[in-house]
Amino acid sequence: MSSDKLTNKIRDLAFQPHVLGKQVSHILTEAILEGVLKGGDQLTEAELQKQFGISRSPVREAFRDLEKKGLVVIIPRKGTFVKRLTRKDIEDNFPVRAALEGLAAQEAHPRMTRKILVELSGVLDKMKAAVEKKDTKAYWRNHLEFHDLFIEASGNAVLINILKTLRMHSLWYRFSYQYYQEDLYRSLAVHHKIFGLFRNKDIQTHEIGNLVKEHIQTAAQHFLAYLDEQQG
Repeated sequence: MSSDKLTNKIRDLAFQPHVLGKQVSHILTEAILEGVLKGGDQLTEAELQKQFGISRSPVREAFRDLEKKGLVVIIPRKGTFVKRLTRKDIEDNFPVRAALEGLAAQEAHPRMTRKILVELSGVLDKMKAAVEKKDTKAYWRNHLEFHDLFIEASGNAVLINILKTLRMHSLWYRFSYQYYQEDLYRSLAVHHKIFGLFRNKDIQTHEIGNLVKEHIQTAAQHFLAYLDEQQG
């Protein structure tokens, strides 16, 4: 585990002593998603206790939370390790997420309010600015927020909870392959179409559901093609 990088991460997040296990989990989650902690890195209780200035219990609570999120594996008598990503992880994730996000978009369409539309429009502006600045990380952060907004608008608690983990893993996959460059202009154009359908109350809900589903499926195809090139 990169001690210096994690220490910097803690400082960047304005860490305060005596935090709870969930707060430790949040910091470690961010470190994993952004590649500060990589697949195979071991997380040791003693080191984290020292860095956070806390007792063993919050660290163990954080480990259990990370395990539930699918970010680490806990091996008895060996320790806790950041999960190594595999092609199968990606192949399993995208089809499920595509189907469920399409459903969330369908359920969100009739519930879409002016307030949410304004928020979506604001996030789209941030996505456009990120594309123009070639700031990939900022683009995907705002991309995540765009999807989160309409998923929350679905009002379906089951969908919201399941998709929270699936979307977190999707972001993890992208950040883990730092040299993968998706066509952000194409992605941005699709999100403008999605936004336009949310504004149009006269469409059939399946239209927006299909568009969201196809968007995610297309992204998966490009991502897997990139992996094939790297392995070839």
